[in-house]
Amino acid sequence: MQEVTPSPQAEKHEARPTSRRTAALRLVPGLAFVAAIAAVATFLGSLLPVIGGPVFGIVIGAILATFIPQGTVVDAGVTFAGKRVLQLSIVVLGTGLSLTQVLTVGVASLPVMLGTLAVALVGAWLVGKLLRVNGDIRTLIGVGTGICGASAIAATTAVIGAAEAEVAYAIGTIFVFNIAAVLLFPVIGHLLGLSQHAFGLWAGTAINDTSSVVAAAYTYGSTAGAYGVVVKLTRTLMIIPISLALAAVTARRDAAAASDVAGTPQLSTSPTASTDVSARRRVPWRRLVPLFIVGFLVASALDTFGLIPPTWHPALGAVGTFFITMALSGIGLSTRLATLKAAGHRPLLLGGILWVLVAGASLLLQWATGTL
Repeated sequence: MQEVTPSPQAEKHEARPTSRRTAALRLVPGLAFVAAIAAVATFLGSLLPVIGGPVFGIVIGAILATFIPQGTVVDAGVTFAGKRVLQLSIVVLGTGLSLTQVLTVGVASLPVMLGTLAVALVGAWLVGKLLRVNGDIRTLIGVGTGICGASAIAATTAVIGAAEAEVAYAIGTIFVFNIAAVLLFPVIGHLLGLSQHAFGLWAGTAINDTSSVVAAAYTYGSTAGAYGVVVKLTRTLMIIPISLALAAVTARRDAAAASDVAGTPQLSTSPTASTDVSARRRVPWRRLVPLFIVGFLVASALDTFGLIPPTWHPALGAVGTFFITMALSGIGLSTRLATLKAAGHRPLLLGGILWVLVAGASLLLQWATGTL
């Protein structure tokens, strides 16, 4: 009986599912380990909501990283969690943010919101340069301070590809001033005699993470808490244009770097040479519009049009928070504390300066717009 030899194409098609299964199986140990850390971190976060599960995740991961050598069976899953699960968390959290909430906040809050964002981003660039802070770290601290803490840092990391140590340092810096805000903002608010509305707007535009906004604003009063949360959710939408802008800048920078490595093209009047140069400098659309940003927009649109039942929001919010806790646990596991020490004190100083600038700018802008 004549044997039938499979064609190279058939072998290729058979090899693809096998290789994908193998790659997926390699992720299991690391993802299981990261999920276990995230579960513990979530429990601790429920006991201390001011700190929150994501921060506990990155701290526990960073501590465990000192005892786990690199090159182990968990590496693939840990890396996957720090990148892909991170992106997935942003999409899931988008289901709880209706695009129409921007309108419900009111025109009066937008000048304060946009003004404090500008202060955070411009301040991060200027002060960061003066302090000689690494470009990616100052970007992460800037968006974390100006938008929404760990979530904004997560989204920005997915776009610019910052190193794990830089992400950990930025989140640690944001965490320090979240705690300070929760403790100090209500006291300062009472000393200044701020109304519930004014304090909610101040907390929503000047405190980094959502959990800390909730803690500080509801400590001040239920009305301040409700308004502060809406302002904070609207402020979170700034992730989208900032991420798109950073994606464009990063993609063009990478294209320019690739062109430099390839060498300066010879001067030529040939149309072919011109086309080659143009092709090398063309930016892929997926870098300009990352898929997780598209997913975030789609999820938000579904919620806007009522296609996501309100009863699902608590569960989806919990899932999204757990995913981001997993992602940050993975980043923590990829971080070596010795690398953080090498970063020095300057990023922490940058975070403190930005925190004071944004808090002061929010109050000044409220006074200027008559909302104080």
